[in-house]
Amino acid sequence: MAEAGQIDTEKLTASERTRLCAAVRRKPRFLIIGAGQRGTAYASAVAREALPAIITAIADPIRSKRLSFGKKYLWKNGAPREDQEFDSWQHFLEYEKSRREAEATGEKVYAGVDGIILCTQDQTHKGILQAFGPLKLHVLCEKPIATTLQDCQDIYLSLGGARSPERIFSTGHVLRYSPHNMLLRKLLLEDRAIGELISIEHTEPVGWFHFSHSYVRGNWRKESLAAPSLLCKSCHDIDFILWLLCYKTDFGEPAHMPSLVSSVGNLSLFTKRRKPEAAGNATNCFSCSHEPSCNWSAKKMYVEKLYDKGHRDFPVRVIVPDIEEITAKAGVEYGREVLTQILSSDYDAFTPKATIESKQWYGRCVWESDNDVLDDQIVTLTWDDDSRSVSSREFPDRGPKTAVFHMVAFTETQCERRGKISGTHGEIQYDSKEIRVYKFDKFLQPEAAEIFTPPKAAGGHGGGDGGLMNGFSKAVEAVINDELSVEQAQAKYVGCTLKEAFMSHAMVFAAEEARLGRKIVDWQDWWAKLEQRLLSQ
Repeated sequence: MAEAGQIDTEKLTASERTRLCAAVRRKPRFLIIGAGQRGTAYASAVAREALPAIITAIADPIRSKRLSFGKKYLWKNGAPREDQEFDSWQHFLEYEKSRREAEATGEKVYAGVDGIILCTQDQTHKGILQAFGPLKLHVLCEKPIATTLQDCQDIYLSLGGARSPERIFSTGHVLRYSPHNMLLRKLLLEDRAIGELISIEHTEPVGWFHFSHSYVRGNWRKESLAAPSLLCKSCHDIDFILWLLCYKTDFGEPAHMPSLVSSVGNLSLFTKRRKPEAAGNATNCFSCSHEPSCNWSAKKMYVEKLYDKGHRDFPVRVIVPDIEEITAKAGVEYGREVLTQILSSDYDAFTPKATIESKQWYGRCVWESDNDVLDDQIVTLTWDDDSRSVSSREFPDRGPKTAVFHMVAFTETQCERRGKISGTHGEIQYDSKEIRVYKFDKFLQPEAAEIFTPPKAAGGHGGGDGGLMNGFSKAVEAVINDELSVEQAQAKYVGCTLKEAFMSHAMVFAAEEARLGRKIVDWQDWWAKLEQRLLSQ
């Protein structure tokens, strides 16, 4: 154990480290880029669940976030080492290149990292992944992988495309990894609890407050700044549907992909024409006479219902990243003043567009924001009968089927998915807490339905955050200890290939093409043309 500690905490020569590593089973070491909510979710999963991983460094430009993260997960009560804290990913990149050069000349250096966990804003992913490419590190990239189809293509090709992978790649499709959804998939595909699958209705209730915070006032409010809300919020729901209905390679079956894709949606409420007359010309909640009776009041939500009741984490911390430090040093009242001041900031017709788009306006009237992403959208996927088209072999669940996905902002629950799945022998209803299986042989006996309650898992997405981090960590661990090839570890622990991750994103872009063009997209033809473009690059 002492030798393992030396590997991770002491400066050693390359030969010394190689000798020590040969004697132990090494845990993979990861840099987290981005100390926000997602980066913290993965780091906390490692600490909470004792996963086979070491979070060894953090890179984030906001000092208070960086230091708070480091004290919780890295240097605790001590001081950060030179290999633990970086004010940007570029800073780390420079450090790592210098570290490798020094190591090559025989100098004693700290151990490098085996992989990166990328949790920055979506539009930055491509540049960061391409910059880190030469280092040949394993990658966990938060979803979406990128915000445009072209950027997703470029990342896919830069990581090897359809070739045998050289390193582990995982993306934030956390819905695959929750105990609830893993049990649901087992009931459907392994136990065949309701026979052959016919259709699925799946809903993501975004939550009324969450949507206003992130998609009206926040980082993801405009397609030009982020991407369509279907991609940013629900690409992992599309992946979840494909995971249930398409990807059965773990059962020895080729993928059965949809034939048709269509979508409709609207920005239903958050537009200027829907603004209450009582709000008049006000553009900020703190100067609005309608505010006391408004459900969307920033003053009511952030100050009165959250801050005043002792809530200092998300979303208050998003608005004031160093709110905990401020209140600790200057008191709760001063912290309230700072929060109120930031929420009261506003812009007008003379404010440059670049200034408006450079930040978030969490006190802005929801009917006066510059948002344009949809708050209500439906995607329909249709499968043709393909039961006898694979090497003359007949596989179950390759008959015609349909999936309907609904993303909706106006819900009480926040991100607690729910749905129904119809099969030839019964029906499954599920929410985020339980799974109800009703079989048709129990005619007029609704009480005979089986109720499955998966174990409640800690962490976000019903334990999916921890499950994803666990799978990624185990895959990298198996590779660096020469136990499995990259391809074997990817299949065993991640359970999702780079191509599948890319294809789930591509399905979202096909759905958006269908919506914008008011048409039905032939997925097989659309994907074939995309593959041709990829092969030509």
